[in-house]
Amino acid sequence: MLPPLGKYRFEIFQSSVLSAVEEATFTRQSLTVLRKATEGYTKHSIVAALDAEGRISTISVNYSSHLFKRDANYRTDGEVFRGSVSTVAGRNEIVIKLGRFGEVEVAGVVAFRMLILAHVLERGQPRWTGRVAVIDPSGLAAASLKQTCRIGRTKNLWTYEARMGDTEEIEIDDAGRILMCRGQDRTGSKLVSFEAAEP
Repeated sequence: MLPPLGKYRFEIFQSSVLSAVEEATFTRQSLTVLRKATEGYTKHSIVAALDAEGRISTISVNYSSHLFKRDANYRTDGEVFRGSVSTVAGRNEIVIKLGRFGEVEVAGVVAFRMLILAHVLERGQPRWTGRVAVIDPSGLAAASLKQTCRIGRTKNLWTYEARMGDTEEIEIDDAGRILMCRGQDRTGSKLVSFEAAEP
């Protein structure tokens, strides 16, 4: 299962101040994301290919700031997630174990959290705990981290724990689109526009 197909625009906040804008496009075969910080220097460009079950099979991440530029390419290979990170200093190979459901995310990018929640909703689970291949947004190295989510006070409110003690509340609509995220660390995001894909 995928979130509704189309183009999303999210605003990202830190301490109630707009810090970045994320534009994401879901098709049946891909997820593309462009995230730009409001300071004008930091940018993420992400292209992920999706398999028939809506899981990430390959992903390319480009990160640039006024100080650094990094590129990473990963692919799922059976039960492992393998790839490399390229920087000015060289190239690092990375291999980690995938979780049971093969979930992958770039940390802090709303579209990936929405994709994981879509899979949880498809399985009809009110609570899920599993390993996720998490790509660090600046260093681009991947690590296998345990994450947990559970339904909250209503069917459209979820509590998501990306790390032990690091929780956020996520509000979704009936179609599975993330409307708002609120973190304990005063970070958050909100959906400001959605343009459905043509049938």
